[in-house]
Amino acid sequence: MLSQSPLLRYMLLLKPYRRTLHSSTQQVQPKTLDSPCPLPPSSDTLFVDRAISILKGHDPIPLNSLSSQFTPQYASSVLFQCQFDKPLVLRFINWARNRQFFNLQCKCISIHILTRFKLYKTVQSLAEDVALKFGDDKGESVFSCLRDTYHSCKSSSAVFDLMVKSYSHLKMIDRAMRIFALAKSNGFMLTVLSYNSILDALIRVSCKGSFELAQKFYDDTVKSGVSPNVYTYNIMIRGLCGKGDMQKGLVVFDEMEKSGCLRNVVTYNTIIGGYCKIGKVDEAVELLKVMQVRNLEPSVVTYNAIINGLCREGRMKETSEILEEMRGKGLMPDEVTYNTLVNGYCREGDFHQALVLHSEMLRNGLSPDVVTYTSLINSMCKTGSLHRAMELFDQLRARGLYPNDRTYTTLIVGFSQQGFMNEAYKLLSEMISNGFPPSIVTYNALINGHCAVGRMEDALSVIQEMEQRRVVPDVVTYSTIISGFCRNRELERAFCVKKQMVEKGVLPDVITYSSLIQGLCKQQNLTEACKLFQEMLRVGLEPDKFTYTTLIGAYCANGDIKGALHLHNEMICKGFFPDVVTYSVLINGLNKQARTKEAKRLLFKLLYEQSVLNSVIYDMLIESCRDLEFKSAVDLIKGFCMKGLLNEADRVFELMLQKHNKPSEAAYNLLIHGHSRGGNLHRALNLYREMVNLGFVPHTVSIIVLMKELFNEGMSEELNQVIQSTLETCKLADGELAKVIVEVNYKEGNMDAVFSALIDMAKDGLLPNSGKTAFCHMPQ
Repeated sequence: MLSQSPLLRYMLLLKPYRRTLHSSTQQVQPKTLDSPCPLPPSSDTLFVDRAISILKGHDPIPLNSLSSQFTPQYASSVLFQCQFDKPLVLRFINWARNRQFFNLQCKCISIHILTRFKLYKTVQSLAEDVALKFGDDKGESVFSCLRDTYHSCKSSSAVFDLMVKSYSHLKMIDRAMRIFALAKSNGFMLTVLSYNSILDALIRVSCKGSFELAQKFYDDTVKSGVSPNVYTYNIMIRGLCGKGDMQKGLVVFDEMEKSGCLRNVVTYNTIIGGYCKIGKVDEAVELLKVMQVRNLEPSVVTYNAIINGLCREGRMKETSEILEEMRGKGLMPDEVTYNTLVNGYCREGDFHQALVLHSEMLRNGLSPDVVTYTSLINSMCKTGSLHRAMELFDQLRARGLYPNDRTYTTLIVGFSQQGFMNEAYKLLSEMISNGFPPSIVTYNALINGHCAVGRMEDALSVIQEMEQRRVVPDVVTYSTIISGFCRNRELERAFCVKKQMVEKGVLPDVITYSSLIQGLCKQQNLTEACKLFQEMLRVGLEPDKFTYTTLIGAYCANGDIKGALHLHNEMICKGFFPDVVTYSVLINGLNKQARTKEAKRLLFKLLYEQSVLNSVIYDMLIESCRDLEFKSAVDLIKGFCMKGLLNEADRVFELMLQKHNKPSEAAYNLLIHGHSRGGNLHRALNLYREMVNLGFVPHTVSIIVLMKELFNEGMSEELNQVIQSTLETCKLADGELAKVIVEVNYKEGNMDAVFSALIDMAKDGLLPNSGKTAFCHMPQ
């Protein structure tokens, strides 16, 4: 961290005079004058002339034979004699700069000459080399040498600007400030470039600590009479937005306009990026419009910032509009654009679109990064498509990328969840051998995998390995073990683990208690379950929806509907709104007690009661449905369809249209599924066509059911239309082979193979609104 005292001391040298500093070539008379370098004796002159003669031959390699005879004085003489011949002097500097005889004086002369030729990239590289090798006295010897060779090289103050910039770029801020102060005190006219370089370095250092030094330097710069330019303002805005202080960033943004400094694309990009980081994407979009009104063309960086902001908020439909606008302006998406979008679609569960963009990215010659591949692998693991996950893992390595700890953990979680423990342990072994120690998440995944298949001793052995590797088990670890024992009906051991975790200072959470309560309820020990429920309340833990649903189910199983309804009302009062499972348990309980009117009333409550309407999550089948306004009505339609009450389902759908004046994709899918299963094929087909015409994408589950029924009824023409329409929605290159298999088998009348191929395509995410989980909750 930069100490405060040197900075404040140097800041005192900022004298209060007003001038605009934009030129870096103004000639000055320094306070300390240098004298010309004396010419060497005649024999030495011959050596220098010979060296220059070799250089004129365009190949400096013959100079190697003279290397051992070169001295700093000879090198200086060569530089002075060649200083106005750019190719010649550049050839010599490139040959000599890393040789032992090329000392500080030689390098300072070179810096003067290269700066005069405006070879800024080369000169900054040399200046940074000087800064690193000759910095024992805080840069004073470097300054003295530059000053003493100044006039002989017919140099300008730009040299000192460049030296300040080099020190600043290396984050050697004390030395940058010292050169800055010495140059000013010796009468050199430093430009705003020096101020910007130091400010930029202070901003970069402030990312790890205090911002006050940068703010003070900026304020003192303005007070000293230096007029900030667009780069000054942009640096300051970047620093403020980077630390999340948008309010102050906007103050500086406004200052620019008041001072007459024109904002550029970078200025707007920085503010837009700042807005997006704090979740104010709408303000960012408005600023994008302002840019265009002011004839500033947005860049790929501008659009990437907005796309990233929209992805963070899950507003994926809007990203398509921004992408279209971007392409309309002739800007092509880059790797950042695609990586952001793929990650966004993965987070939202739209794995098909993520895969489409990944394929498009590869076709355009762009390379996904490790984060993107990990997101895609995670998505495939979530759908249960482990072979596709491993294909992506292999592709990652084939493209020269290296998996990180999160990549390995993601795969270990995926294999463990499906009980493929051998594969999980192979990945664990590879992970460790590649230098990534397993994290608590990795170990918890292995424990969960063992518990899921009832191998509790193996799960306990993982805890022992964790402790050997000094990874401390957390509440998830213990809760997973407890849940496993409860599923195995080993309640005594489950309670022992609860006791152990408390002794080790790990407090049980809601999941711990809910697992134990569920275990007790399964053994019909409602009394002990209620005691544990009360204990949970006493220690300050709020029961969740799962806890309440478990107890409601236990009360219903005991025939205590009154108690069940009391808990139902209590959970709503506490803000835990019932879901499909809760209501199913209650409705089944009421039906068993022959209280069908109350069951029906409860079912309609989902549609009419506002307290439930906006909060219940009902899209377990139609996983792509995201419109909360329809969820309660959609669940009611689903309930009627499952019970074969299709007329009632249609009535709810009509009521839905009357109430909201727009249809729901989820409702269409459920009705197509229901009517197909119920034998009302014409109604199902009309709903399918209506749905497609409205721009909705039918869910794979609904389509396959419709196809099967059309085939059973011999409606070949209609079946062909549905199959062709479905295959057209597959935009992935990976799906081409599967499409051929479907078409060939359909032509040959082998419909079992057709349906099998379509289901496999869906499970692999090759069709929109699909994925293996789509088949886990099909209405029966």
